[in-house]
Amino acid sequence: MVTVSLEVQILFAGLLFLIGLVGLLVRRNIIFMLMSIEIMLNSAGLVFVIAGSHWAQADGQVMFIFILTVAAAEVSVGLALILQMYHHFKTLDADALNTLRDKNER
Repeated sequence: MVTVSLEVQILFAGLLFLIGLVGLLVRRNIIFMLMSIEIMLNSAGLVFVIAGSHWAQADGQVMFIFILTVAAAEVSVGLALILQMYHHFKTLDADALNTLRDKNER
């Protein structure tokens, strides 16, 4: 059985989180931004599983199930908002939401 060290596992999870963060900050498409958030949530869940495995506790897996539940709720609300945005603006570009800003604000 091949074992991977804790540092490599944490580094992999950090790399996944960084990929998600860069995707969230760089991409302007709402779908890609939602997918980037999912990558970030999965990397956080991976850290919980790694920690739980390291300390031989089931708490990490329980937290991962909680994160999956939150991610599922986030996706359902996010996709509903994206659908409404597409119906209203006919685009998935996040910059199109500038028209929602209050004109008296500045």
